[in-house]
Amino acid sequence: MSHLVRPVALLAILLFPFVLSAQSKFTISGAIKDKKTGEALIGATIKVADKPALGAASNEFGFYSLTLPTGAYKLVIGYVGYKEQEVSVSLDKSTEMNFALEVTDNELKSVTITSKVNNITSAQMGMDKLTVKEMNAIPVLFGEKDVMKTIQLLPGVQSVGDGNSGFYVRGGGADQNLILLDGAVVYNPSHLLGFFSTFNSDAIKDVTLYKGTAPAEFGGRLSSVLDVKMNDGNDQDYHVSGGIGLISSKINVEGPIVKDDGSFLISARRTYADVFLKLSNDTTIKKSRLYFYDLNTKLNYKLSKKDHLYLSGYFGQDDLGLGSLFGINWGNATGTLRWNHIISDKLFSNTSLIFSDYSYNINVNASGIDANIHSDIRDWNLKEELELFANPTNTIKFGISSIFHTITPGSITGSGIISSTQPDKQSWENAAYISDSWKVSTRLNIDYGIRLSSFSVLGGSDYYTLDANGNIKDTLHYGSGQIVETYVEPEPRVSGSYTLNEVSSIKAGYSRNAQYLHLISNSTTSNPTDKWVPSNNIIKPGVADQGSLGYFRSLKNGAYEFSVEGYYKYMQNQVDYKDGANVISNAAIEPELLFGIGRAYGLEFLFRKKVGKFTGWVSYTLSRSELQIQGINNDDWYASRQDRTHDLSVVGIYQLSPKWSLSADFVYYTGNAVSFPSGKYTVGGQTVFYYTERDGYRMPSYNRLDLSATVQLRKRKRFSSELNFSLYNAYGRENPYIITFQNDPNDPNKTQAVQTALFRWVPSISYNFKF
Repeated sequence: MSHLVRPVALLAILLFPFVLSAQSKFTISGAIKDKKTGEALIGATIKVADKPALGAASNEFGFYSLTLPTGAYKLVIGYVGYKEQEVSVSLDKSTEMNFALEVTDNELKSVTITSKVNNITSAQMGMDKLTVKEMNAIPVLFGEKDVMKTIQLLPGVQSVGDGNSGFYVRGGGADQNLILLDGAVVYNPSHLLGFFSTFNSDAIKDVTLYKGTAPAEFGGRLSSVLDVKMNDGNDQDYHVSGGIGLISSKINVEGPIVKDDGSFLISARRTYADVFLKLSNDTTIKKSRLYFYDLNTKLNYKLSKKDHLYLSGYFGQDDLGLGSLFGINWGNATGTLRWNHIISDKLFSNTSLIFSDYSYNINVNASGIDANIHSDIRDWNLKEELELFANPTNTIKFGISSIFHTITPGSITGSGIISSTQPDKQSWENAAYISDSWKVSTRLNIDYGIRLSSFSVLGGSDYYTLDANGNIKDTLHYGSGQIVETYVEPEPRVSGSYTLNEVSSIKAGYSRNAQYLHLISNSTTSNPTDKWVPSNNIIKPGVADQGSLGYFRSLKNGAYEFSVEGYYKYMQNQVDYKDGANVISNAAIEPELLFGIGRAYGLEFLFRKKVGKFTGWVSYTLSRSELQIQGINNDDWYASRQDRTHDLSVVGIYQLSPKWSLSADFVYYTGNAVSFPSGKYTVGGQTVFYYTERDGYRMPSYNRLDLSATVQLRKRKRFSSELNFSLYNAYGRENPYIITFQNDPNDPNKTQAVQTALFRWVPSISYNFKF
């Protein structure tokens, strides 16, 4: 890792002027929290009253630092949905000041998705923030409040399919989204084949989606970062909340370990469709399994005024089975151990040890075969992140990370079959980064930085060389721990905003990202058995360069917001499969793949109303996403699976009375690109369809209306409850999930297209409580 030391030396040179410039000033630092729960408030602001340009924001752990010249100041501390605090301070020495903010009385009068940063002045592009309170207002499938389905209503984000929690961002594939839970990678963020996400809303504090220029501390994916942070747990009082629905129930327990100094959180959820299967008279169905569960846990404890320890974990499992004949189960497990240390009133350290695991098992017991198929991907990640609040105009972040990847590509064992086991594939991914948020002037803000990443392919398994036709020419053997190949990629990032006036600004950004792990699938939707494969001597790392330009405007004193962003993304080393490829076998995957380039471009429009009894937003995306892969479609450009010309979402939320809240959303989008047969022929009396063009056709367009109503049943000091009614696909449109082809029963020379729809009307009801 010697090549990672140089950025640290460069950092010392860069920081020296900032340290010198601060020697005649003093610093106010501390934590900003929720008064009632003790939860750290992310992005809370502390500003000088008569000079709002002088200020700071709290980081993800609630820590802030503000350096000012000697003098008397009136400070204003604020956060969206909370009462502002004002405090006078005479600054003649560095001072620690902690703040606890109270929720405003009209917290629930109007709810919508609002950013906790000023979209006009912030240099960050393509970023959206969500809170659980905001998500609770959106009607979703089966009545489950869902992070993944809520972000699909934002511009530039597309649903993978009907009811599916998977998503595409700005023309990238589903595997090009980095999905984090308390810093741990979640490789398969879905339950029940995508109908639920792994994120239990009761355990979540903050959700941030970066679809443009992500900060330099994030890397490893080409399209987006979904950063999900769990609640820390209430360190003031004990609380229990939960919900009972038609298909699942959940419970959340939190409270102090030591008041003000430590807390715990336990949040669990389980579906119980399998309970109803036991009512069947059919023995096979009675023994079948159809459920998932997940468990979120977190402990945190303040070791001293400068040290805080966090331990969080997630455990989730799906189990689907038809009696003893067939079964598939898959699940994620993550763990994050963090140590926060305040090195000085300006320098904050976050050290993390992170574990992530995703695995699946398939069991088959039929026709004399008793077999098990297993695959696994496992990460150990050590990170050191530092944040320097150099002065009111510069906040610098820098750090390193080291990830050890182990992928079990698949083992097949059992009786009645030929067993096959491949050795684990191991790799080592390292990165160092530095970035600066620079307030150049009252009009100009710039975020800039660079990430230097490296990826070493390690021995211990077989690697190959291919001939001109893509067939295996030679097998290469490397010892365990021996380096097969190393890739190094610089990833610069820069974005800025220029304020035209008090209500409008223009923004521009550029970023480069590298991706070293790839998801190989030839299905139209994400499956739990899709393969993750690391880059190697044949499969090169993906690289994406993205440029973006936008205009942002606030209307009617902030009651309305409008924005438009345009982007263009060029992608190298894109992976697709050969015609007729078998990517789920246990054989070498490399001969089944083809490589090339990609491009995605589009315009994103967002208009939203933020205050009043009626709130909501309209988002529209006009875009293209294309690939050019050598060996596919005569080497011409063709539409990628996630290519959609039009994508429209309309969301409305109406506070009818203090007790009743109504909401609705409408979705329309162009059908996905798909490969349909161009003809057919007969072999041995069997019809065989043949395909001539990859993704040359379109699924029918998709549209849907969802409705929801929530009534407050009780609201007491120690107990509250509510009832939620929702209707998914209110006008019952049969949107196609898949289209298959068969001979017309009345005329075999003709072909029938058969459409399968998953959901027509899906009503649901759920009861939620808290005490």
